[in-house]
Amino acid sequence: MAGPVREDNQDSIFLPDSKNGTDRGQLFAIADGMGGYSLGNIASKMAIDSVSSAVFSTDLPNPGAIKSGIDRANMQVYNTAIKSGVGRMGTTLTAAYVLGDTLHLGHIGDSRAYLVRNGKASCLTVDHTQVGEMVRAKLLSPDRVRTHASRSVLTRAVGIDLFVRPDISSHHLLEGDRIILCTDGVWSVIEDLEFGTKTRDLPVEMISQKLIDLALDRDTDDNVSVVAFQITKLNIPAFEIPKSKTNWLFKLRNITR
Repeated sequence: MAGPVREDNQDSIFLPDSKNGTDRGQLFAIADGMGGYSLGNIASKMAIDSVSSAVFSTDLPNPGAIKSGIDRANMQVYNTAIKSGVGRMGTTLTAAYVLGDTLHLGHIGDSRAYLVRNGKASCLTVDHTQVGEMVRAKLLSPDRVRTHASRSVLTRAVGIDLFVRPDISSHHLLEGDRIILCTDGVWSVIEDLEFGTKTRDLPVEMISQKLIDLALDRDTDDNVSVVAFQITKLNIPAFEIPKSKTNWLFKLRNITR
């Protein structure tokens, strides 16, 4: 959704549906088009569409398709910018592909993925930003990231360079684990530990609304989007497909306020 400062929403998301069978895993993704560049909303949608198409275009589950989908998205966004003569287009992308007891992550930019286990949250991604690089080089303390003036200056993103370097990782899952994907408009005003403490007693379908409301109450300066889901089974199929979307174990709020 558009935050209190930005008038347009350049975020895009992908959620599972009945077309993508549970025997091939489930994909969740979030992308934040770069507001400083042209057509960020188109770039974010291109990234989401490319990754989802790559993951579900094969007959068998293929976690490696996340990387190929990001590569393809990068070329699409990069070439679209050149052909359109609009300068540079770009987007962040964080894709979470659950297959059996494993979470496969493809990540580039400064959206984030959090694992909440037994009420404790841990961030599974690193920020590809100037500030993030400074923290990793121990030139800046982690507690200054959220308030730093260059927090949103990306060093890596889909579409801004000819070649893309996403982080690809795998994480073992336990039943009851919750995964939260969010854009920087959310985590910039919510501390890491709060992703656990603020959602500990909530049903998973209420997490997105809770975090969005919290970000807005704290005067975030960017768009806010959240995807939250919970692991209910670890065997394949890993998820039960509900009869209606209102019963899904995740919820995204995308409203204007």
